[in-house]
Amino acid sequence: MRCPFCGHDDTQVKDSRPTEDNAAIRRRRFCTGCGARFTTFERVQLRELTVMKKGGKREVFDRDKLARSFMIALRKRPVDPDRVDRVINSIVRRLESAGESEIKGEMIGELVMEALGALDQVAYVRFASVYRNFREAKDFEAFITDEISVDNKQD
Repeated sequence: MRCPFCGHDDTQVKDSRPTEDNAAIRRRRFCTGCGARFTTFERVQLRELTVMKKGGKREVFDRDKLARSFMIALRKRPVDPDRVDRVINSIVRRLESAGESEIKGEMIGELVMEALGALDQVAYVRFASVYRNFREAKDFEAFITDEISVDNKQD
């Protein structure tokens, strides 16, 4: 593993342990070049996933990009980070076990919408405003009236 600080190729693992949800291995590493310490995470990847964008472009699925989307939507919201990580792991497992190596971006967006709807209503609306490309305040109003009201009636 290359050191993220100095780029040295020789790093040593000092400690390994599973994460709380046993979905990854957390490794504490030490760089023999500069002496820096850092943490890496090792996760199981069932298959290589490719995302098909609306414009036809394809890109490799990036779990970190998915996590960033959640963090942006949930910024300054009272949601436990461990709960968010479990939701992200669940989405990744669903995508990997779907049987397809190519996944439409819309499918990922809908899974994120579903998960955020269950986690936090404000984050749900924030994400929807970007995902559904809201242009005016009335778009927010229509979404809240149509989506949020319907969801609350079902509960």
